[in-house]
Amino acid sequence: MQSFGDIVAPSFAKQSFSRFMLRELRSDHAGEMGAVYIYKGVLAVTRDARVRNFAHNHLATEIQHLYFFDQWLPTNQHSKLIALWKLSGFLLGALSALMGKKVLFITIAAVETFVVKHYAQQINYLQTQGSQQEQALLPILEQLQAEEQHHRDDAEGRLMPNGPLAKLWCAVVGCGSALAVTIAKRV
Repeated sequence: MQSFGDIVAPSFAKQSFSRFMLRELRSDHAGEMGAVYIYKGVLAVTRDARVRNFAHNHLATEIQHLYFFDQWLPTNQHSKLIALWKLSGFLLGALSALMGKKVLFITIAAVETFVVKHYAQQINYLQTQGSQQEQALLPILEQLQAEEQHHRDDAEGRLMPNGPLAKLWCAVVGCGSALAVTIAKRV
């Protein structure tokens, strides 16, 4: 039986999950893979000690999230585009870090804002429509969401007031995240 921290996950039985929830879980796995590679990209290009510390701390959490999905979700339920999620995450992290701390923190805040909303949609679904088996995932998704909120708040706390270019970049990152989730749900 797989657990996340102190929370024991229900055993995986494909027939116990709706098509909707299977797609969501596939996108969660893909997203956590992308998140791990965002921070690997940051660490590959930055020498700034504060940015490296930020990235190392966040990476440790994202590795735990990915480990849970890797161990719990059967491989045949993973996205077939894992290489793409690794590459896109790495490039987003590396390019953001190369553009400077401010762009990096804006990027992380934008990604995590999307992720928090994504988990909120799943939590709402489970609370209102989820099967008993699916609802057993609630405490895990709530914990994942809380940790992603912490990442968002940490990144936002390192930002200065944002102008129109920062808002535009956040919108671009948010749209890219939404597109990646849409694709990961299907492939």
